[in-house]
Amino acid sequence: MAEEKVFNPYELRPDQVEEPPTSFVAIMKMIGPGLILASSIVGSGELIATTVLGAEQGYILLWLIIVSCMIKVVVQNELGRYAIATGTTTLEAFDLIPGPRFGLGKGYPTVSWMVICWFIMVLFTMMQIGGMLGGISQVLHGYLPLAATEGASITTWVWIINIITVFLLIGGKYSVVERISMGLVVSFTVLTVMCAFVLLNLPQYFSWSEVASGLAFRPPEGGLATAVAAFGITGVGATELVMYPYWCIEKGYARSTGPRDDSDAWRKRAFGWIRVMGADVLNSMVIYTFATIAFYLLGAGVLHSMGVVPKGAEMVSTLSRIYTETLGGWSLPIFLVGAIAVLYSTVFASTAAQIRIYADFVGMLGVYDRTNYRLRLKVTRMFVVILLFIPSCYFMWVTEPVLMVKIGGIAQATMLPIIGFATLYLRYKQLPSRVAPKGWITLALWVSAFVMALMMGYSVIERITS
Repeated sequence: MAEEKVFNPYELRPDQVEEPPTSFVAIMKMIGPGLILASSIVGSGELIATTVLGAEQGYILLWLIIVSCMIKVVVQNELGRYAIATGTTTLEAFDLIPGPRFGLGKGYPTVSWMVICWFIMVLFTMMQIGGMLGGISQVLHGYLPLAATEGASITTWVWIINIITVFLLIGGKYSVVERISMGLVVSFTVLTVMCAFVLLNLPQYFSWSEVASGLAFRPPEGGLATAVAAFGITGVGATELVMYPYWCIEKGYARSTGPRDDSDAWRKRAFGWIRVMGADVLNSMVIYTFATIAFYLLGAGVLHSMGVVPKGAEMVSTLSRIYTETLGGWSLPIFLVGAIAVLYSTVFASTAAQIRIYADFVGMLGVYDRTNYRLRLKVTRMFVVILLFIPSCYFMWVTEPVLMVKIGGIAQATMLPIIGFATLYLRYKQLPSRVAPKGWITLALWVSAFVMALMMGYSVIERITS
């Protein structure tokens, strides 16, 4: 019996070239990677870190949330451009950054220091996944208890969620990830934006003058760790910047562009699919920006006015007040279902991306032949278990979801300027000149990299001086 043919999305062949869509409707039918990204963004960043920041600071850091959502999207777009033009993954691109190289030892290939920085960052950002697993488990434990003691019930739920996610992701198909992610993120985002609109009519929690004051640049009054974490997580975080090109490749943007031959036809196709990718980036930015601002306004308006900050075992019950105080007590069950959906969307989408990146990483280290796609799929599925087991163990150790999300956010914020300047290097030294971005995009990339460096520099100086 003939062996079933396995489609390899990372292989570029001339016979798989497709012309890009040109009409608005046709382009919108081809978006998808950004929706997966939005589902991984609208979770720990928005529901936890952004809301906690609003509860701590009030309206004064609204400017930070808006900047965070908009400034990093340029880097996302350019990493996507590079993937489409070259057909290479993010880690393969990072491996081109000059500097020290590391490997497993004699006889194994080495990888750039930039790839190792990514690896170290992910070890910390898995804290976020652990925090979200804990948050989901707190909800389920409170309303669907499985054991006599609170600790045992929460622990049980963590592993149940683990097993469910393993079964959902073990197939590893892009289309499954896209559909599930889209359903999860849309359901809760719409409801939260509705809550924010209701907030506008509650003068005890909201005033336009306070919103205006939040648009003026002011540094945070305490709570620096949360502010840095929020900048690292909200909008496109460092992990999402690394993830996005993988989804672009699996969606087929690079495959449809075809192998690079620098011909006019190739250049036209490349720009066409880059245009589709740009629409995908813009669409996801609109979704997560509206969701992020809504979460921040609810945290600043409701929780800050009440003088409560989500933390510890009371995180979920405190967060639920942004719904019950705006919509009424009847909305509590809706919040709980929505909280599970939005937190799980991040667990699901983030794990789906990380298993692909880790399979790429160990292949680059020479652990297996990653050009063998069947073998690559097996390694990817193996990481489903590993990359859910580690965050679960983190939660068993720390048991503090808000703190865990902050730790992951700070790790991402630390990595952001490194990714920004690495993207600039790729733009000038590695990107095919025939698909180089326009001048204003390159300028925006420079601004994005410097703003991210400025944010991290400020946080370092603040820590030293305090």
